[in-house]
Amino acid sequence: MYYFIGIKGTGMAALASMLYDIGEEVSGSDLEKHFFTEDELVKRGIKILPFDKDNIKDGYNVIIGNAFLEDFEEVVAARNNPTCKCYRYHEFLGELMKRYHSISVCGSHGKTTTTAMLAQVFSAFKNTGYLIGDGEGHLESDSEFLCVESCEYRRHFLAYHPDYAIITNIEIDHVDYFKDEEDYLSAYQEFVDNVKEAVLFYGEDKECRKLNIAVPSFSFGFDENSDDFVAVNVEEDDDMTTFDLYFKDNFIFHFNLPFIGRHLLIDALGVISLAVLHCFDPRNIEMALSHFKAPKRRFVVEEYHDTVFIDDYAHHPTEVKVTLEAAKKRYPDKKIIAIFKPHRASRVYYFVDDFAKALSLADEVYLLDFTSIDDKQDGVDIDISYLQERIKGSHILTENKEGAKELSKYKGEVLVFMSSKDIYNIAHEVKEYL
Repeated sequence: MYYFIGIKGTGMAALASMLYDIGEEVSGSDLEKHFFTEDELVKRGIKILPFDKDNIKDGYNVIIGNAFLEDFEEVVAARNNPTCKCYRYHEFLGELMKRYHSISVCGSHGKTTTTAMLAQVFSAFKNTGYLIGDGEGHLESDSEFLCVESCEYRRHFLAYHPDYAIITNIEIDHVDYFKDEEDYLSAYQEFVDNVKEAVLFYGEDKECRKLNIAVPSFSFGFDENSDDFVAVNVEEDDDMTTFDLYFKDNFIFHFNLPFIGRHLLIDALGVISLAVLHCFDPRNIEMALSHFKAPKRRFVVEEYHDTVFIDDYAHHPTEVKVTLEAAKKRYPDKKIIAIFKPHRASRVYYFVDDFAKALSLADEVYLLDFTSIDDKQDGVDIDISYLQERIKGSHILTENKEGAKELSKYKGEVLVFMSSKDIYNIAHEVKEYL
C-alpha cells in the first residue's frame, strides 16, 4: 500500500494516479474541502481519508507531502512505525524516474504548460508517462519515457537525475528559502550537473546563459545570432501563431500552432527542440501540438452568459503580469477585474512592489487574505493589507458569499482569478449570483 499524506497536493495527486495506473494499491489523506486536484483521484476510485494518525498502518509505504512538517501527527506516526518506509514526495519521485528515460522540465515560470506540451508530443511517438503540476499523472508498466515537472523549491529537484532537461527561465522565487539571486542560480547549477544526456534552455534568459553545462546543451529562442533552435518570421493572429524553425541555420519546418502569446511560444519551442533532437517528424510534432489542451488552471477561459471567467495559477508577479496582459489583449473592449489570492507571506513581502505594479494593469483589483497551511511557516507575519495599501483603489475581498456578491456586480466584464491556491471556489459562488 502506498499512502499519501496530503494526497490532494498537485504533485502528490499526480504521483498517486501514476502508481495506481501501474497496478499499485493507493490511498491517502487530506483536508475534506474540495480541491480541483482530487478529480483525477476520484475518477480512479482512490480512497481519500480525513487526517488521522490512526490511518497509518503497518507495512505502508508512506509518501509525505512537502507542506507537512515533521511534527504533523500522521508524519510522526509514520516515522515512528518501524514497519513503514517513509519518503518525501521528491525523494520517491527521484527513485521512480530511474526506471525510465526521464525528462525534467524546470524553471520559475511555465513548467506546467511546458510539461503538458511535452507529454502531448512525446506520447504521439513513444509510450510516455507524465507528471504535471495540475494534478494530472499517468504511467504504464511499459512506458519508455517519463516527463516530470521539476520544482526548485528547497532544492527538491536535486533528487532527480534526468536524462534530459528543459529550462524555461530562471527568476528568483521561493524567497522563504533562497537567500538571494546567486543562491537561486546555484540550485539550477547543481541541477544541470545531475543531467545525463542534454540540457535545453531559453536562450534569451540571461540567468540561463550563466549556467556551466557539462553535457551537450542547446538554446532555443528568437536570436538568430546566438540560439541553436530559432523561431523566425513569427506571426500571430487571433487564434494562431506561425513561424519558421531553424536549427543551426538549417530550415526544419514551418509551424502553425493554435495558440497566441509569446510565453506559450517559448514553452512550445523547448518541447519542439527536444523532439527534433529525438528525430521526431516535425509534421507529427505540429499535429500533436495542434490538439494541445491547456493544463488545469492555466488561463482557463469560461464565458458564463456574457461574463468572462479566467482561472490561472499565477502566484508570482511575472505570472500575474503575463496573465493580465493576455486578458487585456484578448478582451480589449471589456473591463479587467483582477482577483488575487497570494501563497506564502514571504513571497508577498519580498515582491510587494512588483505585485502592486503587475496587478495595477487591471481596471479593478480585489485581494484575498492568506489561508493556506504553509502561508506563514517562514515567519513573515503580514496580512493582505500589506499589499492592498500599495495598490491605489484596490479592495480586500472576503472569501464568502458577501465577497461573491460584490464581484457579481461586474456582469459582462472579465473576472481574472489568480492564485496557486483554491481561489476557484469563490468563482463558483459568483456564478450562482449571476
